[in-house]
Amino acid sequence: MSDQANSIKQKELFGHPIGLYVLFFTEMWERFSYYGMRAILVLYLVAQTTDANAGLGWTNAEALALYGWYTMLVYVASIPGGWIADKFLGQKKSVLYGGILLVAGHSVLAIEQMWAFYTGLGLIIAGVGMLKPNISTMVGGLYKPGDIRRDKGFTIFYIGINVGAFLSSLIVGYVGEVHGWHYGFGLAGIGMALGLLQYVLGQKHLKYVGNFIGTSDNEADKEAVNRPLTKIEKDRIVVLLISFLLVIVFWGAFEQAGGLMNIYAMDNTNRMLMGWEVPASWFQSLNAMFIIFLGTTVAGFWAKRKLKGKVSTSLFKMIIGLIIMGTGFFFMSAASSQLESTGSSAMYWLVLAYLFHTIGELCISPVALSYITKLAPLKYASLMMGVFFAMTGFGNKLAGLLGESASEFGEFTIFTGIAVFCVIFGCIVMLFRKKLEVLTHGVEDNEREMAEELPQGQQLADNKLN
Repeated sequence: MSDQANSIKQKELFGHPIGLYVLFFTEMWERFSYYGMRAILVLYLVAQTTDANAGLGWTNAEALALYGWYTMLVYVASIPGGWIADKFLGQKKSVLYGGILLVAGHSVLAIEQMWAFYTGLGLIIAGVGMLKPNISTMVGGLYKPGDIRRDKGFTIFYIGINVGAFLSSLIVGYVGEVHGWHYGFGLAGIGMALGLLQYVLGQKHLKYVGNFIGTSDNEADKEAVNRPLTKIEKDRIVVLLISFLLVIVFWGAFEQAGGLMNIYAMDNTNRMLMGWEVPASWFQSLNAMFIIFLGTTVAGFWAKRKLKGKVSTSLFKMIIGLIIMGTGFFFMSAASSQLESTGSSAMYWLVLAYLFHTIGELCISPVALSYITKLAPLKYASLMMGVFFAMTGFGNKLAGLLGESASEFGEFTIFTGIAVFCVIFGCIVMLFRKKLEVLTHGVEDNEREMAEELPQGQQLADNKLN
């Protein structure tokens, strides 16, 4: 984060910089395109070539294998994307180029040819790698160090992600399943084009955020780039890297949503509602819908807890998030048991599972994004964000491997195993939490004091979002 950006009074809306909302809508449309495509990708792969809406006719295992590789590479590409931003372009330009690549990728997918299918996936991987880590780092750059609004700002930003995911699962999912898979892919590309246009038009609110620090006139920025890392900075990187283990486990479990749970909804769930069959892809929207309704509530709970002096560090939230998400898989265990006894399972098991997954996600994902901007050294800000998303990618690959193994071990075993492992792993990390937090060197200690210094009107405006 640049000192220049911090020294300038930014225009605000509802107690947060207007630039936050520019990034909010940019990410909303980017996630509309990504999650819309994700909602129908596996379904397209397994749809038979003889169907009216013909797919590729792959087996479930083959489809989940590609899904795992694809979702892993999408996020692993964030490492070179972050490195390019730190070394050459800056975050702002990297987001722009990433958006252009995404528009091209989703558009190519609309062509009904195998070369276009693989080319489109490749362009999307490169585009997400350029956009994803850098737009998140820009959000952190809108806030001064120690600003308690940072976590809330990331939650608002995260709601933008899920507004896009919610709309895309319904709209792109419906178009893909009913009117044709490639129409769905094309619609996702239109959404990304809208996000790119909105980002370009909103540049005046991002003037001092995301610029390449190599061309900065600020002496502090230049000094931070040339000098070696201090012991405090090295310790903080260690904490970040250890916290990323939580990220891998979390996404390895959570991303069953787009794979195994997606297929489970299609094949094993009674989706009849008042004589109408709910499209399988629509269940992907539950997570996003819950985030939209619960996002600021969860953020407000943690903020109030911090002001009361109770434990609410980022690492504590992330551990709790993993445990809550893991608990949600016990509902899928119950669904599998019902399937074995009756031949189908009720929709409410999926709804409950997604509810717990969402609460867990709100405790770990936006918090982790904020945590990185607090701990990462300035010259490695985008790179560390890229490493975070790479860990997300490895979690996605793990999710694919777990999903594939369901054909051998059965859904009940996989769902129950995931639940038990997540809860136990979270409890183990909790035992070492205090020792790890010592290595942050008090990076979050002054947030309560800064919150108390905020003008009363600004606190009231912020509270309206919670």
